[in-house]
Amino acid sequence: MISIDTKMERQPNLGTILMVEKVLKKNRDLPLKISEIKKKLPKQIMHQTLKKILEYLWESNKIIYGPKGIQWVFVDKKHLNKMKNNSLEI
Repeated sequence: MISIDTKMERQPNLGTILMVEKVLKKNRDLPLKISEIKKKLPKQIMHQTLKKILEYLWESNKIIYGPKGIQWVFVDKKHLNKMKNNSLEI
């Protein structure tokens, strides 16, 4: 007999993911603790939702975890072009 799990896990919506990404991008120079991320968000989100978003961002190589916190490491196209234009070709 097939068992159907009626307990569905809640998933973060795109707006919430983008909100967290924006905070991490803005603070890309310093690693942030989860509590610091929560304080910097424009609105509150549940702890489990934030953890799920951070897991997604880690799996997609946009953030890294370290002993000092979480840091944005993903380089977008605009940032790459800016670095390229300001570099010295050898």
